Amino acid sequence: MTSASSTGSIWRQPPQVWAVAFACVVAFMGIGLVDPILPAIAESLKADAVQTELLFTSYLLVTGAAMLITSWVSSRIGAKATLLTGLALIVVFALLCALSGSVDAIIGFRAGWGLGNALFISTALATIVGAASGGSEAAIILYEAALGVGIAIGPLLGGLLGEIAWQGPFFGVVVLMAIAFIAVLVLLRTKGEKRDPMPLSAPFRALRIPALAILAVAALFYNIGFFVLLAFSPFVLGFSAMGIGFTFFGWGVALAITSVWIAPILLHRMSRTTVMFIVLPLLAIDLIVAGILVSSIVALVICIIVGGLLLGIMNTVLTEAVMEATDLPRAVASSAYSAVRFIGGAIAPPIAAGLWHAFNASVPYFFAGASVLIATLAIALGRKVLARIDIHEADAAEEGAAVLIGDAA
Repeated sequence: MTSASSTGSIWRQPPQVWAVAFACVVAFMGIGLVDPILPAIAESLKADAVQTELLFTSYLLVTGAAMLITSWVSSRIGAKATLLTGLALIVVFALLCALSGSVDAIIGFRAGWGLGNALFISTALATIVGAASGGSEAAIILYEAALGVGIAIGPLLGGLLGEIAWQGPFFGVVVLMAIAFIAVLVLLRTKGEKRDPMPLSAPFRALRIPALAILAVAALFYNIGFFVLLAFSPFVLGFSAMGIGFTFFGWGVALAITSVWIAPILLHRMSRTTVMFIVLPLLAIDLIVAGILVSSIVALVICIIVGGLLLGIMNTVLTEAVMEATDLPRAVASSAYSAVRFIGGAIAPPIAAGLWHAFNASVPYFFAGASVLIATLAIALGRKVLARIDIHEADAAEEGAAVLIGDAA
């Protein structure tokens, strides 16, 4: 694998890497695309907030559970076939969502969408890391850039299409995922790919490794904060689909900026665990402030944007940490960690909506802040076990930062 320095730029990558990265952008758009139309779906299909939030839960719960078998599947049929199967499933189930007439049907079809998402996302990360020039740090920056761009564009496109009809964003996903399918089919070359069949138990055994288990638990509680901010906020903002779209476009842009540029700069100066100890408490404070000032729309929008800045840093740091925490194949580490992580995203939206109805709009944000503090505690208690993720980090980050600075120049 070529070093970052020899390539001259982390953005100079083979076409197959860009094909998978583009598909990642579209896949992550699918997370935020539904966000602006949650109130519209609730109104049009006569569903309450808890029912509507289950659109996230069914999607993320199946995504997390299916992550446990993705490495087993991809090791047998190959990365390309797994990616294409995942994309095809997303196209089919997004189309079924668009054609549905009840919220219960959409919840069910979003579960099928989650299966496709799991097959794609876990395999995509391992594929990009394996094929990208510049080593794992460059590959992870590309992956997080795709995540940031997708999450930024998703709500904006969802708002635009949602102004036409609540079905619009689902049809948008169908078209974009079909384009991504063609891009991967044509550009991703796997000639000479070595298949080393993994046992079905590999991700379960991986979670017995203390370092990976600690990171997974921390990510579970961190993701609760992430998805309360993403999935619950549209209900209390009181905006139209377009207003929600613009708000979360700003959130996604903030996330993309810090994940691609700010995180490497911080890692140049500090270890991964130190960055986590700084960013996680700041995120918890941001969520608690959002709860205190929830009646002020301006303050809430500012807290959402600030949350995006902090989430971008944490996404990059956590992804790098997982890739470096063990000697496991990347596909196994990614699927095991992601399976636990997505559970947090699955349970957060309906719990937040339930707390809102039982108490008031502040309590879901307090719940999210407390969850992020638990994530901080998990990292603190396991810092000795996580010593490996900080070894040589300064040297690696220095090289990555140098390349980024050279790109900017």
